[in-house]
Amino acid sequence: MAYTTIFLGGLAWTAALTLGSFIIGAILGAPLLAARTNRLALVRVPTLIAIQIIRAIPPILWLFIIFFGVGMSYFPISPFIAALCGLGLIAGANMAEIYRGALNAVHTGQWEACAALDLGRWSTMKDIVAPQALRVAIPTTASYLIGLMKETAVASTIGVAELAYQGNQLSQLTYRGLEIFAIVGLFYILLSLPVAWLSRKADAALRSKVAR
Repeated sequence: MAYTTIFLGGLAWTAALTLGSFIIGAILGAPLLAARTNRLALVRVPTLIAIQIIRAIPPILWLFIIFFGVGMSYFPISPFIAALCGLGLIAGANMAEIYRGALNAVHTGQWEACAALDLGRWSTMKDIVAPQALRVAIPTTASYLIGLMKETAVASTIGVAELAYQGNQLSQLTYRGLEIFAIVGLFYILLSLPVAWLSRKADAALRSKVAR
């Protein structure tokens, strides 16, 4: 029973970190996309460079920079908040690229047809382009969300008591590492299954609406 409580506590931290980082990334990705696709090179190029740098640096290094670098050198920051900031920043850069890829997948003829019908930019985006782009983005976003959930394991290196951290603590306490980490792996699988199922349901629903 005690081990179950420990695992459930780690599961809660993993879910909170995954969801929080994803929400930050989904929100941050929108202005990054706007800057990334801006016609002004002065805005577009620095944003592109920033996105590439964010994505190139390993997640664990971002967590070290924020927690040990910023947190210990300038102002205190909790391990969870440091992990949330680091993974949220990475998620923002990745979501901006997912958004951009989805928009690019919509044929330019859609924009041209809307312009010919004299539809406003907002109506074009909301009623025509966005549903098609969203359908393209959903599978990629779901895959990224599952990957983000697995990336939260790096938060154990700065002391966040998520699944990997709890598994490591229990394996050292019980000397039953194989069993402990098999259970941890099972928890990760159980977390990913609802995401995959919801992705398929949302994709099917959007396909039916777009096809009409």
